[in-house]
Amino acid sequence: MKKIELLAPAGDLERLKTAVRYGADAVYVGGKQFSLRSRASNFDLEDIQKGVEFAKKHGANVHVTVNMLPHEDDLDGLKEYLIALEQAGVTAIIAASPAIIKCAKTYAPKLEVHVSTQHSITNSAAANFWEQQGADRIVLARELTMEQIKQTQMHTKLPIEVFIHGGMCISYSGRCMLSNHMTMRDANRGGCAQSCRWKYRLYKDNTPIHDEQDLFSMSSKDLMAARMIPDLIDANVASLKIEGRMKSTYYIATLVHTYRMLIDECYENGRILDKRMEWYCMELAKAENRPTGPGFYLGAPKAKDHLYGVNGAGVTGEFIAYVLDYDEKTKLATWEVRNRFQKGDEAEILAPHKEVRSFIINDIFDENRLLIDVANQPMRIVKVHTDVPMEQHAMIRKKMEKDRFDIY
Repeated sequence: MKKIELLAPAGDLERLKTAVRYGADAVYVGGKQFSLRSRASNFDLEDIQKGVEFAKKHGANVHVTVNMLPHEDDLDGLKEYLIALEQAGVTAIIAASPAIIKCAKTYAPKLEVHVSTQHSITNSAAANFWEQQGADRIVLARELTMEQIKQTQMHTKLPIEVFIHGGMCISYSGRCMLSNHMTMRDANRGGCAQSCRWKYRLYKDNTPIHDEQDLFSMSSKDLMAARMIPDLIDANVASLKIEGRMKSTYYIATLVHTYRMLIDECYENGRILDKRMEWYCMELAKAENRPTGPGFYLGAPKAKDHLYGVNGAGVTGEFIAYVLDYDEKTKLATWEVRNRFQKGDEAEILAPHKEVRSFIINDIFDENRLLIDVANQPMRIVKVHTDVPMEQHAMIRKKMEKDRFDIY
């Protein structure tokens, strides 16, 4: 049986390389044209080609989102763009428009076509329809339970992709018109203003029913489906997708590293012990800036799966340094500072394909080899004395207490 694919997001070339290094089987990116998430950095054709070359060297694939729902004046250059993606070595496009899908099949037949979650595919009949149209994979709507996913998989020949982590839309798989109505930014053409995460004043008979400290919002908790991975593997799902092309390098590294280990352990040992699964959930929580829940996997989300009154987002400072080098002879690691740390802090090393390791930060030296007590200037280069070897591209984070996390 073919091993399930771990599919990671990337907003730029640096994040693509991070996802591949940390264990993604495939990475999906957005181009400068025909893609949703217009605020993501996005790739021009030259960067797409560089990304494909890097991914192929590491045995990974690149998928490109061509998932906008185009208006008449959005179609110029589509044929040439799809041909260029095929020539660049892209494995697949993720598309929502039948016009884009047909164009790809006609002019760039080497590209796989994956039907986007924007189509809200919720059953095997819809999946089989897209098989007849030549689709190579479908991305299911997020609104399915585990049992519904299993039933859909059993009655279609098409490979199925499902989301396992990331932001959830308050509407039905992205079919939201709030942003367009309120800001003239079209969510289905890449401009979502995330109106659901705004704070609103509620009125009854022209009288506000909330004070300024208790405004209303209606956003969902983020999805975290680590506990469902064994069942998704058993259900013969083809691909597990992480959402977040606008997320940070650290976020991508943490999620890909953790899900990679979890998937590999499932194949090696079968079911995961409860204590071990809790560890995986805690690892994922170390990159979160919003509380998480199971989405629709266990049934329709309940009140506790939503965020009322606040949007739940926050900024975390756990990622403190990026490893540039380590000298075995001098025991000096070269770090690029990201957030404040000081001598004596307990930290962890997050490195590709390795277990997380803990250590105490010892002597810190500035660029002039002078001892300093605190490193607090982002992007500054420092050297840290440590007997714990660490690899280039590893990430250093502060060790956090268990009660810091909100996991279900």
